[in-house]
Amino acid sequence: MSGMKRSLKPRHILMMTLGGTIGAGIFKGSSSSIEMAGPSVLLTYAVGGLLLLVVMRCLAELVLNNKTATSLRDLVEPILGTGVGYTVGWIYWLDWVLVMAAEMAAASSFLSFWFPNVPLWILALIGSIVLTAVNLFQVKIFGETEYWLAGIKIVTLILFVLLGLFVLGSHYSLHDVTQNLTAHGGLFPHGISGMVSAMLVVMFSFGGIEMIGMTLGETENPEQTIPKATRSVVVRILVFYIFPIFIMLSLVPWVKLSEATQSPFVTVFVQAGIPYVDAIMNFVLLTAVLSATNTGMYSSSRSLYEQAVKGNAPKYFSVLSKHNVPIRALLFSTFFLYIGVIVAFFAKGNTFDYLMVLPGYTVMIVWIFLVISHIKQNGFKCSTGFALLALVAILVGAIITNTYVGTLITFGILLIIVMSYFVQSHKKR
Repeated sequence: MSGMKRSLKPRHILMMTLGGTIGAGIFKGSSSSIEMAGPSVLLTYAVGGLLLLVVMRCLAELVLNNKTATSLRDLVEPILGTGVGYTVGWIYWLDWVLVMAAEMAAASSFLSFWFPNVPLWILALIGSIVLTAVNLFQVKIFGETEYWLAGIKIVTLILFVLLGLFVLGSHYSLHDVTQNLTAHGGLFPHGISGMVSAMLVVMFSFGGIEMIGMTLGETENPEQTIPKATRSVVVRILVFYIFPIFIMLSLVPWVKLSEATQSPFVTVFVQAGIPYVDAIMNFVLLTAVLSATNTGMYSSSRSLYEQAVKGNAPKYFSVLSKHNVPIRALLFSTFFLYIGVIVAFFAKGNTFDYLMVLPGYTVMIVWIFLVISHIKQNGFKCSTGFALLALVAILVGAIITNTYVGTLITFGILLIIVMSYFVQSHKKR
């Protein structure tokens, strides 16, 4: 991405990375992990955070050792070969294209809270056009947009923690808290297997943090900014996940949180007597999914641009606008966003759900490649060895527990990508 302008500042990078991981997964999806593990979900998030720390340290050291890298692909390709680089580039593009479509479909459903008479596809179309327009401007505009969208989520979590601590201190005794944490089957109500099952959900909810590697070509002083951001963001994510969930479990028995149809945050806010809870959380969830869509547009367009620059996609997509934005790669990627939204709304059965299995696998595969690259470049260490084994085990667990059809579709797509690499390599000879 040598033609791109380095306009992203350290604060943009930090918020973009937080925005990619603190999304609907914590605000809405945390009930799934609580249902699987009960109070032991706190330990699950802690272990997941340690794995995340190792992966991000691997990424940071790869950046320091390859100062010419401009994307995730550039970090692994010199070490693991062009085939791996090619595969990472395409699966990461496909990952974010699908995530964009899913998040925008969710955004339209949250918008319908205020516009119930407007068809969902129109709300999704409007949202898609607005975010596409934002991404067509200088990357600094994208960075500022993501900064404030992520800021709303972070402020909400901080206020939730402060409110929870106040309620705990003023209305709950230590006995009450202990009762909520242990009265319904103890700390491990579903045993170790429940905690392991929740690990799949937890690790996938952390997915997106690696996209910091896609900002290398547009970041000021990336060799300083990226390592610093990776160190600080892991601590912040642990704080923003573990503290809120601990407060939830302390205030409300985990069985009630897992049984509730709404966000567990809503359950706690209602119990605390906060007015207009539905509207407040609907707004926060809306910003969360818009932030994820915004990040997806950035990551997918840069992935496609990088593939074009490397000669693995038509050169047509390597053109930059006057604002140094890969405009053709962006518009092509967002075209699939519109198609995806239509499929999400109108496809019969579980077609779209099957496709959405792919991003979960992609996250694990990219993380595994990052750790392997680090081991090959810097030698084996206990921490990286443990992380690699754990990630492979989680990937195997995902294959076992995910839908049969979704897994087949995912690995069918991966096979097509790998085969296309060999076909292209043969043509270049």
